[in-house]
Amino acid sequence: MARGKKAAKELLPEEKLQQALVPVEEQPYPIPENWCWTRAGNLSSLHRGVSYKKADAHATKEKDDCLIMRGGNIGEGYIVTDVDNVYVNKSLVDESQFVRQNDIIIVASTGSTKVIGRAGISTRDYEDVSFGAFLMLVRPVGQSSPKYLDFFFQSDDYRTRMRNLASGVNINNIRGHYITDMPIPFPPLPEQHRIVNRIESLFAKLDEAKEKAQAVVDGFELRKSAILHKAFTGELTERWRKEHGVGLESWKRCTVGSICNDVKVGIVIRPSQYYTDKNEGTPAFRSANVREYKIDDFDWVYLNEDGMVNNKRSIVHTGDVLVVRSGNPGTACVVSEKFDGYNAIDILIAVPNQELILSNYLCLFTNSPLGKQSVTEGKRGMALAHFNVKGYSKVQLNVPPISEQEKIIHTLNESLDKEQQAKEAASTVLSQIDTMKKAILARAFRGELGTNDPAEEWAGELLKKTL
Repeated sequence: MARGKKAAKELLPEEKLQQALVPVEEQPYPIPENWCWTRAGNLSSLHRGVSYKKADAHATKEKDDCLIMRGGNIGEGYIVTDVDNVYVNKSLVDESQFVRQNDIIIVASTGSTKVIGRAGISTRDYEDVSFGAFLMLVRPVGQSSPKYLDFFFQSDDYRTRMRNLASGVNINNIRGHYITDMPIPFPPLPEQHRIVNRIESLFAKLDEAKEKAQAVVDGFELRKSAILHKAFTGELTERWRKEHGVGLESWKRCTVGSICNDVKVGIVIRPSQYYTDKNEGTPAFRSANVREYKIDDFDWVYLNEDGMVNNKRSIVHTGDVLVVRSGNPGTACVVSEKFDGYNAIDILIAVPNQELILSNYLCLFTNSPLGKQSVTEGKRGMALAHFNVKGYSKVQLNVPPISEQEKIIHTLNESLDKEQQAKEAASTVLSQIDTMKKAILARAFRGELGTNDPAEEWAGELLKKTL
């Protein structure tokens, strides 16, 4: 055994290089001729996290303490040291376990398959930051670019491999040799720098686009609220009134109860006693079927004949406004012709007087910030966020003449549709950006970014120096 170790130490540089190269049959995909395939362990050293007893850890830092990073401190390509904080005395930490600049920290144990293998790089040396036993640290060695290695650990090829190799019942675990044995494409050093610069340049542009798209998504509710507020305070149709010679005094302050023929509630006492199967029953609305301005046509419950006969008052008809009373009170939709004759369970049913108020106007108001505020102020049973008939009937709103209601409905639908389309487009951009980043990384490690110089020295010579 001793002779074997000695023989290994006496390997010539060329022999060490041959051992470090990945055999052709094990190479995942083709790369440029002046690149080579090696193992991640040849470009880095692997370090295990700090093991400590629960009694040794505390949430606030004391003298001679060290922060122990955990899974929550590791982002996609970065680390943070101001969340998920646990501290232990520095005496429990080995010198090699303090985080240094360019160290790459990997989530090695977690309950989430999405998080397993996540890696973040440190941008500076730390004297009082280490990492826990559920993490592993990869420390770049030799003359290769740490950022090149960091980007490799962000690639989809690496993350997919870790997800496939991870094992465990409730906790996913990756072993150290999964990291050190992983094949990695290794280009000449100048090409590594060019690849890093190219990735950073492309990512910066994508991040700028992502920031703008995220602002559109984040601002959607605010813009929507502003539009609705203008609608029900008269600002939205101010120009229309001038054109038609109508003043704001034409608006009337009313309660929901005074402009509806009826405000009632669906079945609240043991509705399940009437349940039957789809083939024999009539569908009944529940809160899950009522969304803002629309009906979710799925997951219905069905009432038998006795349920329909004994609960005729809760049967809904075209033009009725349905309002959620529990969970997310105030969410409203209008019953369309398709759902005429359905029943309702534990939701409010408003029957607008169409000569005074249009169904869509009442629905839009109820879903607006003004309507939701009125609902919140009028709900009963605060622990359950429960809203009742009396509370909704007392909600006050400004009601313009029918012709202006029609204008408001038309303008609101157009504006809200545009905002919804903008939000959906921005959301699509956000998902595409993540996909594009993965594609950029995949091309980078295949030599397909257009940065490679075939005349540069074969990367095996650089690897030999590293070994």
